[in-house]
Amino acid sequence: MGIRTYQGSVTIITGGASGLGKALGLEIARLGGAEIVVSDIQREMAEETAEQIRRLGARATVEIVDVRDAEAVERMVAAAHERAGRIDYVFNNAGLGVMGEAHLLEARDWQLTLDVNVYGVVNVIRAAYPRLVDQGFGHLVNTASLAGLMGTPFLSAYCAAKHAVVGLSKAMRVEAAHHGVRVTALCPGVVKTPILTSGAFGRTIYEITDARLLQWWKQFKPGDVDVFAKECLDEVARNKPIIVLPKHNRATATLFRMFPALEEKIASKLYASTLARFPEMRPPKRAKATTGAAEAAAPTA
Repeated sequence: MGIRTYQGSVTIITGGASGLGKALGLEIARLGGAEIVVSDIQREMAEETAEQIRRLGARATVEIVDVRDAEAVERMVAAAHERAGRIDYVFNNAGLGVMGEAHLLEARDWQLTLDVNVYGVVNVIRAAYPRLVDQGFGHLVNTASLAGLMGTPFLSAYCAAKHAVVGLSKAMRVEAAHHGVRVTALCPGVVKTPILTSGAFGRTIYEITDARLLQWWKQFKPGDVDVFAKECLDEVARNKPIIVLPKHNRATATLFRMFPALEEKIASKLYASTLARFPEMRPPKRAKATTGAAEAAAPTA
């Protein structure tokens, strides 16, 4: 018995109610997926996605789970494994973004970003990966980001989390291969999903409209989410270690890996052009410290 390439497969997708997760679920259903677990904290949207999956001929189970809750994640994975007797794919996809320069982020921004994007990923791994090892097959796909391969101004916390996911996936892949299990880091570039305007649970620290945010993202040539899902599943089936999509991002990622000074130069230009074109994203000016005349005249030790 081994992994099934989508047809007849059992798949768990966290963050499966919208965006990339939803698109992947629908595409797996079109390819003949037998059972798809739609895991999310957005109940109404998860139910709608599950119904669309069922109309495509696959079974769909909705699990309302916050990936930060390790016990809830364990129950969800255990139930899926017991019900189907196997798990072929785990798309460890739940995530969010907080947009803002590092010195302006609050403690809650760091906590939320790392809790969901790192510890949430770890919770899913702890629940699912040992089961994949025990059964001797399966594919764990951890959603990182192109921001996990390069530095992106205004997304420092997100970059930190996604770099962690890439590193984790690369290390796990070597170990997993010895157990018949596959591990892939999925590194989407900019794709047209709700996360571009912070989604339901992320945020931007700036007073900026969604329309203006989308203008900022437009310079990165956002890809279509349904095309992304089809290409992603093709790459997963080929067991690629790191998947960079949309494809036009691959040359950039390769160049930056080969020439880190070029990456820094282009990122610096992006930072400067953003502040020029989007005044809403300029950091507030800090008041200069003033010194009284008596203090200024005092001798130093």
